[in-house]
Amino acid sequence: MMGRPLTRETKYLYGGWIILLIYLSPLFILGENAHIRVHDNMDSNIAWYRVLVHSGQLFGNLHAVIPQVINGLPRDTFGTEFSGIVWLHSLFPTMLAYALSQAITRVFAYIGMYLLLKDHFVKEQELSFIRAGVSLAFALTPFWPSGMLSTLGMPMALWAFLNIRNQTSGRKEWLVLLLLPFYSSFVLGFFFFLSAMALLWATDVWRKRKWNVKFLFSIAFMISIYLVIEYRLVYSLLLPQAPTNRNEFKESVLSFPSSLRLMLKNYVFGHTHVMTIHTYFILPLLFWALWKIFRQKTWRSEKRFLFLTILNAVLSVWYGLWFYKGWQPLKDHVSLLNTFNFSRFHFLHPLILYLLFAIGLKMVWRGKRKKAAAVLLVLQLLLLCTLNEEVRYRIAGYPSFKEFYSTQLFDKIDRYIGKPKNTYRVASIGLHPAISQYNGFYTIDSYNNFYPLSYKHQFRSIISKELDKNRNVKNYFDHWGGRCYLFSAELGKHYNFEKDSNKKIHHLQLNISAFKKLGGRYIFSSVPILNAKEDRLTLKKTFTDRHSVWKIYLYQVR
Repeated sequence: MMGRPLTRETKYLYGGWIILLIYLSPLFILGENAHIRVHDNMDSNIAWYRVLVHSGQLFGNLHAVIPQVINGLPRDTFGTEFSGIVWLHSLFPTMLAYALSQAITRVFAYIGMYLLLKDHFVKEQELSFIRAGVSLAFALTPFWPSGMLSTLGMPMALWAFLNIRNQTSGRKEWLVLLLLPFYSSFVLGFFFFLSAMALLWATDVWRKRKWNVKFLFSIAFMISIYLVIEYRLVYSLLLPQAPTNRNEFKESVLSFPSSLRLMLKNYVFGHTHVMTIHTYFILPLLFWALWKIFRQKTWRSEKRFLFLTILNAVLSVWYGLWFYKGWQPLKDHVSLLNTFNFSRFHFLHPLILYLLFAIGLKMVWRGKRKKAAAVLLVLQLLLLCTLNEEVRYRIAGYPSFKEFYSTQLFDKIDRYIGKPKNTYRVASIGLHPAISQYNGFYTIDSYNNFYPLSYKHQFRSIISKELDKNRNVKNYFDHWGGRCYLFSAELGKHYNFEKDSNKKIHHLQLNISAFKKLGGRYIFSSVPILNAKEDRLTLKKTFTDRHSVWKIYLYQVR
């Protein structure tokens, strides 16, 4: 007896799963030979997880430190031990953990957007292609890897909250609110989303004169889960802490015209941490839909589309204004405005833009232009597929995971030095210190979200002369300082000089006494330092490896 034939919508969904499987397959097939994002990924987070797991301080107390980084980086810098991505890196090899994280995030992004569209935004049976297609497109966006479900989990959370708000929820919605915090970040996404939910609840109270206690409780419930998970963050906010590099942040440095340009750039192109890839097909569709609404005077029936369109623009305006220099006097008096990035309300953009995309396609479909809607959706999907990490970074010439961390090369260096790694400290020039950290070396340089301000000042004394020679690098370090690097004025803010580079440093001026005071004994440089002897540096040996993109010049301080 034959089973029931598959519906058209089910076929679309199965097709989406197949595409998603193909999209993720290079990570699992290529393993360490895969090409993945470097910026705010391999240069930082991936090494952080490895350092934390190997430190023995995964469950370290609130005063624990990580000796491998800057002579004792506070354990709290690496965040909570109850984050799902940390556990993946604890249980699996690094590249497999990364691949699993990508799969988990994209699978739940696909499911969450589909549920949200089906139950609340694109309910019509005949629009199944739009529901499935937009959900898949959302799941294929090139999100920031360590953000996990911080942005891509928002549709699922909104689906749960809207069902609770409408009194149609069951256990599934509460389970979503319970589990999502374990695979997302409060400060890098859900703080802003939950602020929006609180505002929605307050608007309901004002308009309907009803408190909807269940909806309010659901918001408080999810916030409380986050606060328990992020107990380290809560502790740092409630009790006085030593100043960190974030206390010297000066983000608001732009003139008003520059802020306007930043608003426009964010509106048209988005942001590297929440890449929506909306410029070429979604944005023109939104402009067309707006033109149609005003031409046909249907703004009353399209209130939801108009609201989301205005909100989308407002978020970009807020993002640009946050960096306007007129804010700085206020930020200097209210430290929280310096240490917390409130500009990140634009992290709501992926959710909003793909809801607008779905509604806009629905308008095209209803306008008897079904083929046009299908073509737009397929073009957006094709564009997103070309931005697959393996395709994008291989074509751009970036190193693979294996080439970047070059474990065989750094094993050679370790054997040559011949001393336990915890008995000396190293720093890097022309490459990210995360590479040394990943390979187990103890570094006096690092890239971290926050670290003691006193250490920043100590480290600055090493590079002060180089900073004085390059105003751009000086402002970068003094007004931010997240990258506590051995900056060279000649190299600027460039850290990826591969072995085929002809770059040389002609006149490096480091305070070697300050370097030694922090325990520094060796410098790993990816470029030759021509005046090494003047700087009290001795070139010990040059290291290469056929599996590495680096040529490391090992310098020892005299």
